[in-house]
Parts: sequence; structure tokens; C-alpha cells
Amino acid sequence: MEHRTSGSARTVSNKPCRRQFLKQSGRLLAGSVAAGVALREESIGLPRIYAAQDHTIRLALVGCGGRGTGAVADALSAKGGPVKLYAMADLFEPRLRSSLSNLKKDFADKLDVPPERRFVGFDGYKKAIDCLSPGDVVLLTTHAAFRPMHFEYAVRKGVNVFAEKSFATDAPAVRRWLKAAEASERKNLKVGVGFMWRHSAARQETIRRIHDGAIGDVHTLRIYRVHGPVHCPPLLKNVNELAFQLQHPNSFTWVSSGFFIDWHCHNIDVACWAKGAWPVSAHGFGGRCYEQAGNQFDHYTVEYTFADGTKLLAFTRGMNNCWSTYSDYAHGSKGSAVLMATLGEPKPKIYKSHNMIPENLIWEFGRSDPNPYRVEWQLLLDAIRQDKPHNEARRAGEAEVAALMGRMATHTGQYLTWDQVLNSDYQFVKNVDGMTFETSAPIHAGPGGIYSAPQPGITKEV
Repeated sequence: MEHRTSGSARTVSNKPCRRQFLKQSGRLLAGSVAAGVALREESIGLPRIYAAQDHTIRLALVGCGGRGTGAVADALSAKGGPVKLYAMADLFEPRLRSSLSNLKKDFADKLDVPPERRFVGFDGYKKAIDCLSPGDVVLLTTHAAFRPMHFEYAVRKGVNVFAEKSFATDAPAVRRWLKAAEASERKNLKVGVGFMWRHSAARQETIRRIHDGAIGDVHTLRIYRVHGPVHCPPLLKNVNELAFQLQHPNSFTWVSSGFFIDWHCHNIDVACWAKGAWPVSAHGFGGRCYEQAGNQFDHYTVEYTFADGTKLLAFTRGMNNCWSTYSDYAHGSKGSAVLMATLGEPKPKIYKSHNMIPENLIWEFGRSDPNPYRVEWQLLLDAIRQDKPHNEARRAGEAEVAALMGRMATHTGQYLTWDQVLNSDYQFVKNVDGMTFETSAPIHAGPGGIYSAPQPGITKEV
């Protein structure tokens, strides 16, 4: 593996690279924190050449919306060594400014983002990543249209990555992601992704028990995300249509991959984790009752099939005044399990029957679940400092293929296989790398500023 040094050590070949330094200092600092000892460079034998770097992992935030801002807060709250926000980039300056203002409330002493490291525009991600060195982390928290491109650049630059879901909007994009994932593995980069439920102790214990046979052979999984609507107002006249779509991302499939994927991909990933496999095919049904939903459906029902015939039933709906739930279940030959009862606390349980009543309960997690948003960051930063294997990119890409299969099957009305989806050449945007605000929007509103819904049997996504 090639090692590159940073800062004033760039031209000194016999000095450790920044990744090696972080590994060494992370171990020592973790021990000193546990012992309550404040150590200086001299007392632990660290090279003085790194003193200016202050043993700090620097962050660059690319995509300054709510999820990106929250991810920075989680990173800055981690233990084991100093972390600071060093650069920011977004398409919209007010959003960047708002993010920085919100972070200052709790983390003012961990922010080092002067105006010259605040970047606005489609090329801002490159400028933000270029501020970093190996050992640092870029947070890729824009929407999925740009995720593979941003990930590819970060990997090329040798920077560690935290990437929020979702990861691609179509098959060529997910292949691009997977190719970059392979490169990140070869470079020994640390990559965390926004599937925080993989780091939920409650889900880990429940799924371990399922894999150990607690409910027998899993034959059916059910996942639900049904709640209020994903609202998209009509496009007004004299508004930049591309900017409008980028500012209402969950309403446009080409931007976010659509709410079936962007919001339901967590559940799909957990269900496949519980099964221990990815599905091989899918078909689905959907429709739109509300006009103001962008260019997607407002309800989806997808049936996935695994190689052994097991079924995964995925339900998502965005409508007012309807029954709401956010929950996941598994059924096997000997019983059933609640993987998640509510969003706030999963409260998993295992039953000896498919009738989930108290007298059939045989196990429950029974305690609060540590915040998985914080856990995922602790694991990523520890892996960087201690040079431990940590790369979730390939699995994230595979989960994206599963999610794409459901959306594409529903929008087109076709029965699709994993291989059909992965090998499709359909693209929403041919040249996302060259996009500017002068670029024509990929889709256009119809009368009254309303966007057309998919038409199964006519719509092409494969």
C-alpha cells in the first residue's frame, strides 16, 4: 500500500504518513483519556513534525442539509481524540451558512471553517476534499444523484469517507459506486455509510439470535414505512427548474432516488441482513393519489424473492389521515420476531408463534439502544486512528441494488431480476459530472407546474 505524508512531512520519506500517525496517536490518546492523563508530544514520543496538526482528524462536509449537519454533530461528539470541521461545500450558500450557524451553538471550539474554506457550487465538493489529507474524513451528504461522483473523487484523493444513504439513482450510477468501493478497499480507506441500524445493539442481538435459529428458517419478512406525504409544491413560473428540483429532492427520482429508496432503504437493508442474503427478483405495485408528489408515486408495495423462495414484503406510503407505522418483522418455521417496533426505539422481541401476543413472547431486548448515529462514528474514527479494517461501501452498493430493483419494478410494472437491474444502461442524467445551474432540468413540469407520475407498462427505468 502506498503511504503519503502530509503537511510539512510531505518531502521527508522516513517519517510516518498521517494515517500511521493517527493510528499511533489514537491508541495512545485513547489510553491517556481512560487514565485521565493529559499527555504532551514529548511524553509519548510522537514526532514533533505533527505538532501543528494537533493530532486532529479534520472533516469536510459536502452537503450541508439537516442530515449532513447532524452527521457532523455526531462526529464532533465522538471520543478518543480531537476532531474538527475544516471545510464545507453546498450548492446553496444559505444552507451552508445555516448549517455552520447551527453547529456553532454546541461545537464552536471544534469549527475551523473560515470563508476561504466554504465552497458553493457544483464543483465545491472537489475544493472541500482538496483541503483534506490522508487520515481525514469527507462527509458525503448531498442527495444520491451526486454520491457516486463525489465518492469516486474522494477515493482518488485517498481520503476516508462517511457517505449518507442513498448511494445511487440508477444502475450505471450504482456500478460507478461499486467500482469506487473496490478502489477504496485496495487503498485501505475507511468508509462508513449511513446505515446506522447496522450498528444498533438491539438489532445486532436480535439478528444474531435469528441467525442462530431462534425462529427457525426465515421464510417471510415484512417492512413498513407509512406516514404523512412527501409534499412538492407546483413549479412556479420564472423559477430555475433545476434548482427547484434540487431543493425538493425527495420528490424527484433523479435527485434522491425517490422516497421509496431514500427513506425505505434502511428497512430493506435490515431485512436482508436478517435473512443473510440479497433478493434475486422483485415486482411491485404503486400509484399516486396526490398530484403534488413530484415525479414519483405516493405509495409502493414490493414483493422481493430470495433464492430459496423466501419473500420480503416492503410497504411504504406518504398520505395524510392513514394508519401509520415504521416497523420491521421476520417470520420463520418456529416463530417470529419484531426487528423494529418504532423509529425512536426498536424494542425487538422474539415469539414462539406468528401470533405476537405476550404469552408467546420468549425473548426481548428489554433496554435502551445506544444511539447508533453516534456508534457508527465512534467505530469509523477508531478505525482511522488504529488502522482497523472498516469499509462498508460494497455492502452499501449491494443494498442499493436491492432497493433500486423494487422501485424500478414498481415504476415500470415489470418483474425484474437482480442481474437485469445491475446490468441496466438506463440513466436519468447522462452527464451529472458536467451539471451547472445553466443545465436544463432532466424532467419538466406539465400544466399547473405539476409533474407526471410513472406509468407502469410505459415508463422506462431499465
